[in-house]
Amino acid sequence: MLPILSSEQIHQLDKFTIDQEKISSFELMERASQAFVDWYVQRHNQTKRIAIVCGTGNNGGDGLGIARLLKEHHYRVHVFVIDGKGKRSTDFLANLEKAKGILQVTEITESLPNHFLNGLDVLIDALFGSGLSRSLDGIYANAIEEMNQSKATKIAVDIPSGLMPDQVSTGAIFKADRTVSFQLPKLAFLLPHNNQYVGEWSLVDIGLKSSFYKQIDVPYFLAAKKSVKNLLQVRKRFSHKGNYGHALLIAGSYGKMGAAILSARAALRSGLGLLTVHVPASGNQLVQMSAPEAMTSVDQTEKYFTALPADLNFSAIGIGPGIGQANETVVGFKKLLSGYKAPIVLDADALNILSQNPSLLNQIPANSILTPHPKEFERLVGTWKDDFNRLQKQIDFSKRINCVIILKGAFTSISLPNGKVYFNPTGNPGIATGGSGDVLTGVLTGLLAQGYSAEHTAILGVYLHGFAGDLAAQELGMNSLMASDLVDFLPQAFIKLQKEN
Repeated sequence: MLPILSSEQIHQLDKFTIDQEKISSFELMERASQAFVDWYVQRHNQTKRIAIVCGTGNNGGDGLGIARLLKEHHYRVHVFVIDGKGKRSTDFLANLEKAKGILQVTEITESLPNHFLNGLDVLIDALFGSGLSRSLDGIYANAIEEMNQSKATKIAVDIPSGLMPDQVSTGAIFKADRTVSFQLPKLAFLLPHNNQYVGEWSLVDIGLKSSFYKQIDVPYFLAAKKSVKNLLQVRKRFSHKGNYGHALLIAGSYGKMGAAILSARAALRSGLGLLTVHVPASGNQLVQMSAPEAMTSVDQTEKYFTALPADLNFSAIGIGPGIGQANETVVGFKKLLSGYKAPIVLDADALNILSQNPSLLNQIPANSILTPHPKEFERLVGTWKDDFNRLQKQIDFSKRINCVIILKGAFTSISLPNGKVYFNPTGNPGIATGGSGDVLTGVLTGLLAQGYSAEHTAILGVYLHGFAGDLAAQELGMNSLMASDLVDFLPQAFIKLQKEN
């Protein structure tokens, strides 16, 4: 898993690397500049006219180093140094000295020249880095406003200037089309509001020492493919269906049996041994025809869930997709919470019932998995001031009810009762479609029944769900994706994840 560090921890990591490798900070800056340039030359040819806007700190030093290296690759580069009479860092000055006679450098200390960024193809922002501690004003704010007006392709070095890596940002902020960040993602990259500033982001390796992570407390992580692969359990040659769990899905109501079918088919694709789907009588035939590998348990009523199967001896239970919120359904849900003490996967209407009956929160079995989208989460915890506040509410809610919370969306966040949060990198806007959450519920229920811990179930299930969506989008495009496509591409997601080196 990739740790997500605070601004102070990033600074400490740089220093730790310098001390361990016995290199200078300037040499580390050269390494970062080279990594950015390696990324850049793979994507842009030498005909592009480039402007790099630098500050006078180390991020500006990175920009000068990048400009010099691009010049060596025969790119047309013009550097603008914005100096609001701030302190010039030692490494910035060293790179400025190396630029003499090589680069066209314009220093701006008073006001911006008229239309100083006209006629560009690419604009690279190297004004401020992750150490920024206040909102920008004066000539810096003016420069960013001018930069944001540019029609050029806009690229930020490490982090868009004006954006705080781990707290709410205000004031002028550079709006990048792409951000090329050094080694690790910033927390700000993973939160919805900041997408307008960060754009698409990439990581480049600059050789920072990973042994540093063992010395610090890190609460946030980005799920990495190789780490997720290591969570997969190996199926043994002499195993049988009984070794892979028997799950119960309580899903569907009259007019919403599609949710039960999607969830059931996804659970079966997760590697589950046995599946029983508890459905109202009107849905029995539909489920048996659409998912013949599943068994059914038929409710005593025709149109919705009211009562549990007589025997709850299941490895895991998932509840919520399409069940509705009838009074009798609420009664049946309460009986489940009082009668089953192993972790449960709760989604959709199960979450809505909880939000309308908050006293039930204390009855949820420990290490259960809740999968709200933002509106369902708001019904559970109330409104929030900003994305950081929402994240903190999620962490606090996980701790309070001792459960795993999967808050769905781009970079889905998975919070654990111990306070740690894992962000998921897979998925795309194409899976923002009805039924996608039902598929996730099925995958999670199937994995939980196989004996995965709640933590590993959440991380692996969300990753595979999004990965299936990415594979489907490659073949079908995002616009035409349906939830059933996610089920169809789950086998490929498992295969490709297992082949990861």
